Amino acid sequence: MEYNFREIEKKWSKTWEENQVYRVENQSDKPKFYVLDMFPYPSGAGLHVGHPLGYIASDIYARFKRLKGFNVLHPMGYDAFGLPAEQYAIQTGQHPAVSTEKNTTRYREQLDKIGFSFDWSRSFKTCDEKYYQWTQWIFLKLFGSWYDAKAKKAKSIGELIAHFEENGSEGIIANASFEGQFSAQEWKSMSEKEQEDILQQFRLAFRSLDYVNWCPALGTVLANDEVKEGLSERGGHPVEKRKMWGWSLRVSAYADRLLQGLDQVDWTDSLKEQQKNWIGKSKGAQVIFDVDGHEDVQIEVFTTRPDTIFGVTFMTLAPESELVEKITTKDYQKEVEAYITQAKNKSERERQADVKNISGVFTGAFAKHPLTGENIPIWVGDYVLGSYGTGAVMAVPAHDSRDFAFANHFRIPVKQVISADGSIATLLEEAFESKNGILVNSGDFDGLKVKDGASQIVKIFNEKGIGKWKTNYRLRDAVFSRQRYWGEPIPMYIENDMPKPFPEEELPLILAEVDEYKPTAEGLAPLARNKDWKRNGLPIEPNTMPGWAGSSWYFFRYMDPDNTEEFASKEALDYWQQVDLYLGGSEHATGHLIYSRFWTKFLFDLGLVPMDEPFKKLFNQGMILGRSSFAHRIKGTNQFVSYDLKDDYDTAPIHADVAMVENDVLDTEAFKNWREDLADATFILNEKGQFLCGSEVEKMSKSKYNVVNPDDIIFDHGADTLRMYEMFLGPLDQSKPWNTQGISGVSNFLKKFWRLYHEGEQFQVSDAEPTAEELKILHKTIGKIEQDVEAFSLNTSISTFMIATNDLQKLKCNKKAILAPLLVVMAPFAPFITEELWAKMGNTHSVHQAEYPVYQEALTKDSTAKYAVAFNGKVRFQLEVEAGLSKEAVEKLAREHEKTPNYIGDKQVRKVIVVPNKMVNIVIG
Repeated sequence: MEYNFREIEKKWSKTWEENQVYRVENQSDKPKFYVLDMFPYPSGAGLHVGHPLGYIASDIYARFKRLKGFNVLHPMGYDAFGLPAEQYAIQTGQHPAVSTEKNTTRYREQLDKIGFSFDWSRSFKTCDEKYYQWTQWIFLKLFGSWYDAKAKKAKSIGELIAHFEENGSEGIIANASFEGQFSAQEWKSMSEKEQEDILQQFRLAFRSLDYVNWCPALGTVLANDEVKEGLSERGGHPVEKRKMWGWSLRVSAYADRLLQGLDQVDWTDSLKEQQKNWIGKSKGAQVIFDVDGHEDVQIEVFTTRPDTIFGVTFMTLAPESELVEKITTKDYQKEVEAYITQAKNKSERERQADVKNISGVFTGAFAKHPLTGENIPIWVGDYVLGSYGTGAVMAVPAHDSRDFAFANHFRIPVKQVISADGSIATLLEEAFESKNGILVNSGDFDGLKVKDGASQIVKIFNEKGIGKWKTNYRLRDAVFSRQRYWGEPIPMYIENDMPKPFPEEELPLILAEVDEYKPTAEGLAPLARNKDWKRNGLPIEPNTMPGWAGSSWYFFRYMDPDNTEEFASKEALDYWQQVDLYLGGSEHATGHLIYSRFWTKFLFDLGLVPMDEPFKKLFNQGMILGRSSFAHRIKGTNQFVSYDLKDDYDTAPIHADVAMVENDVLDTEAFKNWREDLADATFILNEKGQFLCGSEVEKMSKSKYNVVNPDDIIFDHGADTLRMYEMFLGPLDQSKPWNTQGISGVSNFLKKFWRLYHEGEQFQVSDAEPTAEELKILHKTIGKIEQDVEAFSLNTSISTFMIATNDLQKLKCNKKAILAPLLVVMAPFAPFITEELWAKMGNTHSVHQAEYPVYQEALTKDSTAKYAVAFNGKVRFQLEVEAGLSKEAVEKLAREHEKTPNYIGDKQVRKVIVVPNKMVNIVIG
C-alpha cells in the first residue's frame, strides 16, 4: 500500500482539531509540565524552513512528556504589536490590525500543516483588547509602586506617601533616583506638582526626559539593538540622539535580584554569563570633582579603581552629558557642538566596540583634583556613555587601556601610580591594568598595596565628604514608550503637567483611529493626530508601549487566557507555577529575558504570582542557514557566465533565487523572467550546455533569495519528513545549512518504516510472540530515544529510528508486540504516519494519548557472547558461549574446542589472554 502522506496528514489534522486532542485542563491528577516557545512575531512573509526548528523540538518534547504521563501545557500565540506592521500601514494606509490578522492567519495555516500539538484554545495576540487590558493594568501597578531596598521588594506608593507625611524622607532606603532629604512638614507644604516630581523619582514606572535613539524616517524611538552603525536595522535610515519625554521602567531597582535569580534556574553557563554582563555589577567608589570657575557645578564619577586617584590626568564626559553645555568655554563651543552632533550618529554599542577610531574634543574647562587641587582638563569623548554610571570618567591613562589610547592620541600626560614592584617606569608603552601592585606617585599612600591603598583613599573621601564606596550596575532603566501607533496605549493622561493614571475600571484604553500612522509635524506620536484622544478634556499620553511590553508576561496569560476578572486566576497560577522548558533563539538572551524576569519579580512582590523566576529551564536552538546561489555577471554588461568559467572573465556575483536553481544549475529562462532588468540577459554556458551558479551558506533571508518555504517541502515530501529532517540536520543548539537535496534520505526512511507494517498492498501485523532479538531492538530504541529527548540530542534520535527500522526489516518482523510500542516512541517525531498506523492496528484512541512503553534494560542484553579465538594473534575460528561467563570459563571452553588441537599441535601453550566479549588469544611456542 502506498504511503499517501498528503491524504494522511489532511485527515489527521482535521481529526485532531475536531476532537481537541491537544486541549489541556488546568487541573489534573497527573504531574504538570509547561513547554513554551518564545513568542513569535507573525511577519507577512510567513514561515521559512528555519523558523520551525525550535517549534519542532519543543513539540517533540511536549508530546514525549504527555506520553510519559504528564499534563502538558504547550500553547502558541502571537507577539502582534510591532514596527513592521506600522511601516506597512504608513506605506499603504491600511490599518495595522488588517495586515496583522492576515499574517497570523497565514502563520496558523503553516503551523497546522507541520502538525504541532499546540492547545489552540489558549491562543491570543498581544493586540487583542482583552489581552492588552492586563498589560495596561500591570503598567498601572508599576506606576503605583516603589522599591524598598530594606525589604528588598516593591511596595505600594501609598505606603511611601504615608511615610513622607509622618516622617518625611528619614528612614527611607529605596532603589530610586532621589537623593535629597525633607521633613514631614516640608512634604506637607509642597504643592501637588512638587510632591509628584519627587514621587516620579521613586515610581517603578515614571515619566522622564531622556536621550533616545530617534529615527526621523521611521518616526519612532528605537532600542539600542535596533540600531547598527548609526542606522536603523529596519530600512537603514539615519538615527540620532534626541531628548524626548517618555516613560521608563526602573528595571535597575531589581539589578541585584536579577543576578541572584540566575542561581535558581537551569540555564547554560554562557547564557547566564551574558545576563551577568548585561546587568554588570561592579563595586567601587563615587567621587566628586569640583569644576574651576563653576561653583554650582560638580562632576560625580564612579570608579572601580579609587587606588589610582593620583593618576588622573584628564576627565572625559559623555557627549550627551548635560554638564557639557554648562562648562564648555566660548572658544571651544563650536568644536564641541560639532562633535556632539557627530556622536549622535553612533549607537552606544558601537561606541563601546570601536576602539580603533579614537575621537574627542577639549571643552576648555578644568576640574579640580579632589586631593591635590591640581587643574585637570575636561574632554568630551564618545567612548564614555551617558547611560552608564554618571556619564563621566576620571581618566587614568597609565592604568586603563582606553584612557591610555585617548591620552596618546591627544598627547595628554600619563602618570604612573601603580607598580608591580614599586619602581617607576621612565616611559609606559601600554597601560598597566593589574589590580595587584604597589602605589607610587601617590603622596602619603606610597608603598601601600593596591587593596589597602583603595581602602585608605576612600576613607579620606569620606572624611572630606567628597566620596564613598558604592555598588554600581551597568543595567539601565528601560525606555518604555515609543512614538508609534501600533502598540498598547499607555493608560495615563496629563493634568497640570502631571501624569495621572486611568482608573482600572476604565481599562482597556483602546487605540483610537487616526488619519495617518505618522507622527505629527511637531514630532508627537500618531495618536496625537486624534483630537479626541482625551479623558475628561485632558490629553491622553500619545506614546504607546514598546514591542516587548506584551511579551514580558504572556506566559502567565496562557495559564488562564479567557479570564475577564484578572490576568490569571490564583488557582491557575498555583497549578502551572513557571515554565518548565523554554525554547528560543539566543538573540533574546538579554533584552527579553531581563524584562520578563523583571516583570515576574515585580508581580511576585505584589503577591500576584507564586514564584519570582518565570523560566526554569531554557534551551537556545541554533539557526538553519540558507544555501544562497549566485549568478556571475560580466562587469559593465548584462551577460552572465557559468560559474566554472568565471575565472576567464571580470565578473561580479548577484543573488539568484534558489527556486530557480537545482543542483547548482540555473533555469536561465526563469531567471530572465524574474526581474525586468534581467529580461535581456545573455548567458555563456559550459561545455555541457549548462549554466552553473556559485553558492554560499548565509543567514536565510528574503533579501538573499535563499528562503525555502516549508509549504513546498510538505507538499513534496510531507510534514513528518520535514520534522524529522530538520532534527536530522545536526545538533539542535548549533547552526547548520539547509540542503533540500538531502531530504530524500528521510523521505525514503519513512517509506521503509511504512512498509514494516505492510505485506505488499495489505496492512499486516502479527499477534505472534516476539523473539529475544526483536525485543532487544525495541528496547534499545526505547532507551536511546528517552535518553536523547531528555538531552535534546534529537539528531541522533532520527539515526536510532533508522537503525531500528533496518534491523527489524532484516528480521522481517511484523509483530504487533514490537511495532505498536515502536509507533508510540516515534509519535512525537512523526505524528501523522504514526497516528495512521496506530489506527490501522485497531486502536480507537490517539497514539498521542497512549502510554510510553516502559524501558526494560534486561531485554537489551545478549544471551550469548561471541569470541574470536586466535593463536599467536591470528584468528582461526569463532566461539559462541553463554553471556556473562568468567574469563576462566571462557578459556576452558576455548581450550576444549574441537578445532583447538589442530592449531596447537605438539607445541606448548605459554599464555592465554581473554578480552571479555571479544577475543581469546592463545599464545603457543
